[in-house]
Amino acid sequence: MIALSLSEIAAAVDGELRLHGADTAETVVSGAVDTDSRAMAPGGVFVAKPGETTDGHLFVGAAVEKGAVLALVERVVDEPVTQIVVPDVVAAIAALAREVVGRVRARGDLRIVGITGSNGKTTTKNMLATVLRPEGETVAPVGSYNNAVGAPLTMLRVTEDTRYLVCEFGADDKGQIARLAGLVTPDVGVVLMVGMAHAGGFGGIEATVRAKSELVSAVRDGGTAVLNADDPRVAGMSSIAEERGLGIRWFGEAETADVRASDLKVTADGTHATITVDGRSFPLHLRVLGAHHVKNALAAITAAVAMGVAPEAAVERIGTVELAERWRMQVMGGDRVRIINDAYNASPDSMAAALRTLAQITGPDERMVAVLGAMSELGEYAHEEHAKIGLLAVRLRIPRIVVVGQEARSLYLAAVAEGSWNDEAVFFEDADAAYEYLRGELRDGDRVLVKSSNSAGLRLLGDRLGESFS
Repeated sequence: MIALSLSEIAAAVDGELRLHGADTAETVVSGAVDTDSRAMAPGGVFVAKPGETTDGHLFVGAAVEKGAVLALVERVVDEPVTQIVVPDVVAAIAALAREVVGRVRARGDLRIVGITGSNGKTTTKNMLATVLRPEGETVAPVGSYNNAVGAPLTMLRVTEDTRYLVCEFGADDKGQIARLAGLVTPDVGVVLMVGMAHAGGFGGIEATVRAKSELVSAVRDGGTAVLNADDPRVAGMSSIAEERGLGIRWFGEAETADVRASDLKVTADGTHATITVDGRSFPLHLRVLGAHHVKNALAAITAAVAMGVAPEAAVERIGTVELAERWRMQVMGGDRVRIINDAYNASPDSMAAALRTLAQITGPDERMVAVLGAMSELGEYAHEEHAKIGLLAVRLRIPRIVVVGQEARSLYLAAVAEGSWNDEAVFFEDADAAYEYLRGELRDGDRVLVKSSNSAGLRLLGDRLGESFS
């Protein structure tokens, strides 16, 4: 965080300053801000966030032992540290993030890009950060820091020297993207796609469209909207951009896209494509597994070019990215049995894309194995969408379908009904049972996809399989 006095921080969060020891209102704090006491470093600010299972106020002492010099709290705690008391610490870090980013922006040439979409946010964020870092100091989220807590914590990492801030915006409810993006009013807003992910929570696909379009509405005056030309729901957001007088940059495979991909060829070592940027063509070897990640690469390139990066540099740097993120199409195991662990997030769109990738990279003498778990947050659409994935797996002629967990049982039943008989599709109640089965079932030449939402826990099953067959 940039250097601020205790009185400035208290004013920014509208809190009551409770000084400790030799601290005064003019004492300056410039350490990192975090909600995890274990991550505290000397000079840091600890946010005592109440949680579902525990309460951050219980860990203020641990944070102080790690070097915290200030605690944001909702009630005074009996610990030897200066505290700022606020009604809501989550709202307080948002307010502090707004203040910090506003000050840095006013002092220099800070450029801000926001990214949202039903799938691909984290991959695109990492790709874009890779492109931007050689241009200047770049701050981007760690992992999937895209919610009401993670996004402000990312914003608070900017310094006076930061040139680019990359923000990833998820949404747990209507209006959240508007609130988070409104803290920083991005120069560039990227909307990747609108799919069924979280549709259950929003009340349907049209409500999801409205939620994602909040980012376009939050882009600062004179900014740029980067939109997916291949997704009609995203393309429709251009009307918002036009009404606001924003610039529009299109990405996709459509001929009309400003940045487009053609001649895609998927192999076991990545995807080869030709990238065309405003009429100029460049070869790309994308090492991140899966043709669907080409769309994320296009979005990152489009955003980078909109911020002044040379197209050839953007394409070249995208080609150096080897892993989107842990548990996202992460290749594990060895040459005999290859494990593709993609079990951090799952939606109908990403599940289908991962299954198609498995089919594309498996050779004629190799066997496809799909280990599939539940897709969360689908609400009333859960049964139908899981069943569709079961049908797709059979139609892709995947000879071994391993379904894990009751929430995914409709996927298994659909696969069986479609014709996956003779134990081609099997069902297990939990990951341990599936692991014991797979240890005995997998053989040389198998290419194994492990795919589910984070809540299903199959990412750890993927790790176990990767270790067993490495």
